[in-house]
Amino acid sequence: MKIRHLLRASASAVVLSALMSTAAFAQEEPAPADENTVDAIVVTVNKREQNLQDVPATVTALSGELMQDAGVKDIKDLQILTPGLTVTSTSNETVTTARIRGVGTVGDNPGLESSVGVVIDGVYRPRNGVSFGDLGELRRIEVLKGPQGTLFGKNTSAGVINILTAEPEFEFGGNAELTAGEYGTLGGSASVTGPLFGDKVAGRLFVAKRTRDGFLDVETGDGPRNSNEDVTQDFWTIRGQILATPTDNFSVRFIADYTERDELCCLATQLQVGNAANSRANFVNQVQPNGINANTNENVFSRRAYGNRSTKQDIKDQGLSAEINWDVLDGVTLTSITATRNWRAETGQDSDFTAADLVYRPADGTNYVEFGQFSQELRANGEAGPVNWLVGAFYAKEDLDSRSRLIYGEDYYDYFARRVLSGIPGNPGLALNALTEGTIFQPGTGSDDLYKQSDETFAIFTDNTWSITDSLKLTAGLRYTWSDKSLKTEYSTSGSSCDQAEAQFLALAGQIGAAGATSIAGGLCLNAENNDFDAIADADKIQKRSEEELTGTIKLAWDISEDIMVYGSYARGYKSGGFNLDRVNIVCPFGGRTETTIAGLACQNNTLPVDFQPNTDTSFDGEKADSYELGIKTKWFGNSLMLNATAFHQEYTDFQLNTFVGTAFIVESIPELTSTGIDADFLWFTPLDGLTFQGGVTWAQTKFGDFDALDLNDPSKFNGVFRLPGSTAPFAPRWSASLATSYEKDVNESLTFRGNVSLKYTSDYNTGSDLHPVKEQDAFTLVNARVGIGSPDGFWTVELFANNLFDQDYIQVAFNGPFQVDTTNPYNKAADDNISTYDAFLGAPRTVGVTLRSKF
Repeated sequence: MKIRHLLRASASAVVLSALMSTAAFAQEEPAPADENTVDAIVVTVNKREQNLQDVPATVTALSGELMQDAGVKDIKDLQILTPGLTVTSTSNETVTTARIRGVGTVGDNPGLESSVGVVIDGVYRPRNGVSFGDLGELRRIEVLKGPQGTLFGKNTSAGVINILTAEPEFEFGGNAELTAGEYGTLGGSASVTGPLFGDKVAGRLFVAKRTRDGFLDVETGDGPRNSNEDVTQDFWTIRGQILATPTDNFSVRFIADYTERDELCCLATQLQVGNAANSRANFVNQVQPNGINANTNENVFSRRAYGNRSTKQDIKDQGLSAEINWDVLDGVTLTSITATRNWRAETGQDSDFTAADLVYRPADGTNYVEFGQFSQELRANGEAGPVNWLVGAFYAKEDLDSRSRLIYGEDYYDYFARRVLSGIPGNPGLALNALTEGTIFQPGTGSDDLYKQSDETFAIFTDNTWSITDSLKLTAGLRYTWSDKSLKTEYSTSGSSCDQAEAQFLALAGQIGAAGATSIAGGLCLNAENNDFDAIADADKIQKRSEEELTGTIKLAWDISEDIMVYGSYARGYKSGGFNLDRVNIVCPFGGRTETTIAGLACQNNTLPVDFQPNTDTSFDGEKADSYELGIKTKWFGNSLMLNATAFHQEYTDFQLNTFVGTAFIVESIPELTSTGIDADFLWFTPLDGLTFQGGVTWAQTKFGDFDALDLNDPSKFNGVFRLPGSTAPFAPRWSASLATSYEKDVNESLTFRGNVSLKYTSDYNTGSDLHPVKEQDAFTLVNARVGIGSPDGFWTVELFANNLFDQDYIQVAFNGPFQVDTTNPYNKAADDNISTYDAFLGAPRTVGVTLRSKF
């Protein structure tokens, strides 16, 4: 394959160019900075160490100490310390989505890659959810805002979360913690580090185990679910490291990690209950009295959920990496990062989110997603006169295997029959005689699909800073990426309802009219019930796409003084296209169509009066971003105060939108999305010894451009996104602000007090990708607090903590209750409130607990 040849050739060129840079000048070692000044903040956002204030980019840098004080253990916790960052989870904890400045990709569909990249110890994780878990001992986290394609590659069109864990040390030491709290919270971790072979090899070992009861109480109806709680926590993780430094100019760091999760997650609560007599929601009640609790419009934050099927999730995540740094010449360093990872999630789901047995995904291990990944990055960097240069090459091979099963339960036929009999004029009961129970929607039938996707990526890149004068610097970077992606799909449908509906359409139409027959056919021909998918020709089961993309950046920075820098920048970002890993129907209605639909399918060639044709082209285009920034970075009062601000404007074309439509996902490229605003950050080491403030604010206006149905790849999807043109994007609050206050003081010679209060304010925003008004989340503030007392050397510490101190209720994501929404278009609140049910995934409630720590 040409990518492999390019890899070998370009890697050789990288090494050769480094070795030939004999004119490179050695870098002077900077003087050590006081740890309580801004000068001590070192980041690696440009793939080499720099002081935060010297980087012409918007970066939120968080220390390991601050994250421990704020209770940050995973990327979801991270948002309380980061303005402009929103992280949500939905149907299970692996379905996690990060958004920066209101821009991100819904993580429910594994066919879509992330707009916000997550990198842990130099290794890119293929999806946000794959990186969800206990991050262990953290050295630092850097949140880079805006496109970062030059150095971090594709799928960073909105930003990067760069996570650096603690390295092995050559001085023996360790720590341990034990935590207990509300909801049965019990967890602990331990770490030890030290020399293994003199001063040449050091090691580090970290282990953690955490459990918690569920945040939701569950009404299980008639089962077979046997657990009455959900959103539980039960996982353990281990990470081992070896750092070898055989010579002063050579080091290699090996990391191996393994994590297992065995949890129940995630059901939803009812945001709004529709219980009109002929509403779909009420039909669910009729087949299962405890299905949706129609008697009361229960408070969504009562944390009562409904589900008769298991939501068990079994997740295994493991990986190996090796990072080599070699100073081959004075001022020239070669870096190699090699990694292999495997991640598998087996998940069950009550797909109707009720206690009725309508549809589900089995929790027996046959419904899963698995990623296998190999990556290799080579870099060389150094200095040549006034130029600090970097060149590199990157290769990645990603294999995605997914088995998607959607099964009909015992109650679906009853629900369907009630829905049809109530809403169609004439005598639909007679029309359904040929479609009797036992011949359609048989329990245990449904869809069973296999997706095998392969993605091979290669890139070469360079990033160089030219010191035009002592105070004026120009940075220019380019990256060229080649990507080959292929998908093979095997569809299997065990039901026959759709075939029967299509075959008997004329008979049904003769009894109840074409409109009634079309309604019946639509109800019978759900994606999971369409046997036409099984008949797709072998050639159409394989899809391929190749992409080549040039991205880059140019920045000009001017040091007005030693304490003030201003800069302007342009960056081009890119997120690769791909395939929707779900069934997509094309509906050819009664009488056919005269136009040609997407993928070249012509409905006029249809031989049936009504037909539901599989769409064999589920591809979507790559997403591109252009970003412009003007920023200022300042230091005050002897470098004890940092104040930074950035004005930004980001333009996205072909923004990838993933929308849930009840039992399936549709993917559409939205022509335009823009994000315009201001970021501001500060850090203050106050004159009061031990008191520190860190925080920031983001004001962002993130909006879709104007478009109509003809601007979409599939005009028929406009009905699902008709609210979007010209509107504020979902999950895009106008205001976002964070503040963390830490204070440490010696009480006496044997006791030290330490406290932290962290808060995050978020203004109102919509949590639905269709922007339905009922899915709006009001403005809210989250507060975490922790106080502790212990020995000055940290040998023992006792801490009391409260996450979500004021028990703030808020919604992560709201969505249409499957089979329970009768839309009104245009939206009529009074009518919609009475006929439709909407569900919501909630944020975590207040949890109070105690932590014991020991450091030695």
